[in-house]
Amino acid sequence: MSSELASRWFTKISQESTIPLSAIKAVAGLLDDGATIPFIARYRKEQTGSLDEVQLGFIRDRLNQLRELDKRREAIISSIEKQGKLTPELMGAIINANSIAELEDIYLPFRPKRKTRASVAREKGLEPLSLLLLKQGPEDPSALAESFINENLGVNSSEDALAGARDIIAEMIAEDIACRKEIRELFQTKGLVATRILKGKEQEGQKFRDYFDWKEPVLTIPSHRMLAIRRAEKEEVITFSIEPPTDLALEILKGRFVHNGPSAPQVMLAAEDGYERLLRPSMETEIRVESKMKADIEAIRVFSENLRKLLLSAPLGQKNVMAIDPGFRTGCKVVCLDRQGKLLNHTVIYPNEPKKDRSGSAETIKKLCEQFRIDAIAIGNGTAGRETESFVKNIGLSQRIQIVVVNESGASVYSASEAAREEFPDQDITVRGAVSIGRRLMDPLSELVKVDSKSIGVGQYQHDVDQNQLKSGLDDIVISCVNAVGVEVNTASKELLSYVSGIGPSLAKSIIDYRNEHGPFSDRNALMAVNRFGEKVFEQAAGFLRIRESGNPLDASAVHPESYPIVDKMATDLGCSVKELIGSAELRKKLDLNKYVDTKVGLPTLEDILKELEKPGRDPREHFDPVVFAEGVHTLQDLKIGMKLPGVVTNVTAFGAFVDIGVHQDGLVHISHLSDQFVKDPAAIVSVQQKVEVTVVELDIDRKRIGLSMKANPFETQPAAHQSKSGKPQKHHPGKNPSKPFKDKKPDAVKEQSIEEKLAQLLKKYQK
Repeated sequence: MSSELASRWFTKISQESTIPLSAIKAVAGLLDDGATIPFIARYRKEQTGSLDEVQLGFIRDRLNQLRELDKRREAIISSIEKQGKLTPELMGAIINANSIAELEDIYLPFRPKRKTRASVAREKGLEPLSLLLLKQGPEDPSALAESFINENLGVNSSEDALAGARDIIAEMIAEDIACRKEIRELFQTKGLVATRILKGKEQEGQKFRDYFDWKEPVLTIPSHRMLAIRRAEKEEVITFSIEPPTDLALEILKGRFVHNGPSAPQVMLAAEDGYERLLRPSMETEIRVESKMKADIEAIRVFSENLRKLLLSAPLGQKNVMAIDPGFRTGCKVVCLDRQGKLLNHTVIYPNEPKKDRSGSAETIKKLCEQFRIDAIAIGNGTAGRETESFVKNIGLSQRIQIVVVNESGASVYSASEAAREEFPDQDITVRGAVSIGRRLMDPLSELVKVDSKSIGVGQYQHDVDQNQLKSGLDDIVISCVNAVGVEVNTASKELLSYVSGIGPSLAKSIIDYRNEHGPFSDRNALMAVNRFGEKVFEQAAGFLRIRESGNPLDASAVHPESYPIVDKMATDLGCSVKELIGSAELRKKLDLNKYVDTKVGLPTLEDILKELEKPGRDPREHFDPVVFAEGVHTLQDLKIGMKLPGVVTNVTAFGAFVDIGVHQDGLVHISHLSDQFVKDPAAIVSVQQKVEVTVVELDIDRKRIGLSMKANPFETQPAAHQSKSGKPQKHHPGKNPSKPFKDKKPDAVKEQSIEEKLAQLLKKYQK
């Protein structure tokens, strides 16, 4: 990029974000040099002013957007230049345009078009007449039109001439840059999303019944509602439009283009036609795209926050684990795993109907627990999960064995994946699924990275949003989580290693292949022996890779190898070894970090080093504390209105939170029931994996729906502000009086008027 162009980008980003210009320049340079967001956030704080991953991601994404903007700018300049119409003024306008919409408005008159009504009129020589009418002088428009009658060109009367001139004026108005900007702002601020059910779709479209006749400002419509409406339209249940009140739009056009004089009615008629036929559809298309993008961004944000919480769920740790994938007819698949998650044994038990064999199943479980010294039992939360949990808890196992219900969402996806087939080529999907459940208990992050994030079930309308944007956003979260926790290189899977800064899938495979052939890595430097693991990769990845059996204790920490000399100097200054420095808080207290500041390393990095020396390779995840569901509540039929139950949040959306209460069907705590206070954002109250206490307030067994509440007094009749008692979204009405219905887009009488009648009315209006 040119230095002038880059400087303009950096200045713009700084103005938008208040991030210092110097930090933005540094981040851009690091990104261009191949550095990753986690690496920059952790190990280049001096250069960036300690920007966090969110700020770094914003800079990266905004730089990419501005690059795309400039690509489009160059294409437009080239196109207009080839037409021989590029003037210095036009060039200046294109260079100074700050958005795609602004650029496209400038380009619109020069964009190659198929034949239009205006272009046909121009071919008939009517452009001079359109300019005369638009000038709105004292001349009679019919008299002006007389001189443009030309039967050879198909202009047979003054009325023909005026109609053609109006077509040209309509297109000119629709392509006017200032006009488009003002109408666009009107759509954005006053536009209404209005739905209409298609004939005959009342029954089959019941799941969208809230949107059969719906109106809401596009400015305030929440993401989930916009995506639901779009899905209903896609499934051909409803149609929807986005537009402001027509009278407001026409007032703007009148103020800009219509003056006094005999030609004013002609211009007004052209303006109305230009709005209805050209400008309104164009703006609606823009706003539909814009509102979809906003909805996508919000949906992806919600999904990303949920995914982060799930990935950073507390791990049980390295324990001998038995995992049970429960079932009725096909029995329960049981696997035993060692402390590293290696499959040791698998079998099937039948503790439930129809092949009920409780004594034999109990004997099998006890025997396996003793044989493989089982520390914990993970039970999937799917079909027969609670029944199997109850059975296992009552067979007399040792109290030291933890029994934990594990969310198995996505386990079936993993069991059928290429990664699972590669690891367990001789096992069927039931064994692979059970292994996944056990490993999720031991280390959720290590196992969940093997599953497509979209299959984990913690988002809203994830299949309706831009899939490339969704993948990019979720990948950012996975990368962030993996690098925040760190990866033990000698035990990590290929999938986990592929998310480490600077590595990727191909190099991850090479690391695994090298490890399998040569044995475990002895220290971080040994990684350099792997094919294509060069100095640049080492710089990006080494700090996030752990080797706990290394001779150098720093290899098990997040201290980057480039900082090892600093730690060595600290130890030397204190007259001790690095190991002693790590083990002694008294020694570390004697350190004066200012002594080690130089031109490359500042206090932020030194403070990070000191924290690592206190707890080398510390895991940022919380201590494992499983949820315990209510005894005797296993199915929907066991529930009663008013029951207070423990649960765990499985998904947070814009309209509330889903909670697992141990009955195979998550209940919904609507946003209006999350708190006794008004809640704007559910994520401010709850998060995925959070343990909560809820009250059953609604129960529909036939539709398998559970309504829950986290309010202290959930059965009070007073609803939370801005929310309906039913929990359904309320219709929004513009203006001071929300009870007044919407005005029609146009009165029927106006719709039925002929051109001549409208002209007569307009002529009276504009006559002095």
